[in-house]
Amino acid sequence: MTPSADTPRPHPSAPPAPAAGPETEWFTTARFGMFVHWGLYSLAARHEWVKNREQLTDEQYQVYFDHFDPDRYDPAQWAKAAKAAGMRYVVLTTKHHDGFCLWDSALTEYKVTNTPHGRDLVGPFVEACRAEGLQVGLYYSLIDWHHPSFPVDGTHPQRDDAAFKAATADRDIRDYQRYLHGQVRELLTAFGRIDYLFFDFSYAGRSWWGGKGPDDWDAPQLLRTIRELQPHVLVNDRTGLPGDFVTPEQYQPSGPMTDHGQPVLWEACQTLNGSWGYDRDNLDHKSPDLLIRMLVDGVSKGGNLLLNVGPTGRGTLDPRDSAALEEIGRWTQLHERSIRGCGPSRYPAPAECRYTQRGDRLYVHLFAWPLRHLHLPGLAGRVRYAQLLHDASEIIPVHIDPDRPAVNTEMGGQPAGTLTLQLPVRRPDTPVPVIELFLDAAAT
Repeated sequence: MTPSADTPRPHPSAPPAPAAGPETEWFTTARFGMFVHWGLYSLAARHEWVKNREQLTDEQYQVYFDHFDPDRYDPAQWAKAAKAAGMRYVVLTTKHHDGFCLWDSALTEYKVTNTPHGRDLVGPFVEACRAEGLQVGLYYSLIDWHHPSFPVDGTHPQRDDAAFKAATADRDIRDYQRYLHGQVRELLTAFGRIDYLFFDFSYAGRSWWGGKGPDDWDAPQLLRTIRELQPHVLVNDRTGLPGDFVTPEQYQPSGPMTDHGQPVLWEACQTLNGSWGYDRDNLDHKSPDLLIRMLVDGVSKGGNLLLNVGPTGRGTLDPRDSAALEEIGRWTQLHERSIRGCGPSRYPAPAECRYTQRGDRLYVHLFAWPLRHLHLPGLAGRVRYAQLLHDASEIIPVHIDPDRPAVNTEMGGQPAGTLTLQLPVRRPDTPVPVIELFLDAAAT
């Protein structure tokens, strides 16, 4: 095909000179990002897999393409909402499994510039994130239910249509490989520096028949191209080859994630309500305090949280999503330093608590508020000062002989090495109270 007149051209702020390799420091410092699932399925408003779930043909799905006109799209508002919530990077679905592209790709007509909206959406998104000082991430689906060379498999909307399968039996994945690689090249040359790539997903050997994996994507060459174009970029693990970080989805790992016993970078991607795309009638929304606990839990285990929003077909954030982000933002505004740049601690946390640590600061996140006293194993003699983080009010340590028996009005001793803190009776008015402990140098 002939590229349209406004096909993306190399951005004036071209990628920097080759770096030593993927840059991870910003990722482990940020700890909290926003995922944005947005596309034609936002008009259907009943889950981003609506084409698969309802086994819609291209012709039936075309109605969303013909009416896609997000007249209220304001990526600056998205970026400001993310930053206010405490997020430090944003990841946008440039193409989801339905194959629809949010930028003016020269390789397909199935793109936003051919809809009533008629304008690229990715460039303004990148610029808005940069304006707020946020790292930029792009999602790209390895699966493509629209492309004429993508072989039908168990994920395909027409997987049960015998006539369609017979008519498409000669599809060659190598033709699709060239398209996939070409589009990734476009994304990495048209929009300046990109910090993060999320590919989704490989499924060879999983429950779907005809599943595809790294050989189908030619993942080795794909990764070589990425490293050639933008060596610093972080790439996830879903091409079927090892990536720079691993991606547990819709669950919280029970501990730090490892590979052959060695710790790895990881990021839990989570929804607000179980759906990634806008889902109008979905009422299964997680409470803000649960979401905050999930963020804290992940950081305490050395991971990040990538929390998803699904904008409406007009391009606005769902008011329910906005309300949750605002509540999370009220917490992070006061407690950011217990998350940003923090990771696990070597000290064991008590029940209903999570520890995060950065240098000589140990943060105790209380998922439940105890009556008057908090016992911290192994910290006796290691803390020079303690305070509630939200208002910097002092917390007083209580010194009790470990051998003292418990009697009617006197608390008994705790195991040797336990630090006991005396808490106010009333829980602070915040979803997850945090105590900041200043450790002695020898305790870090």
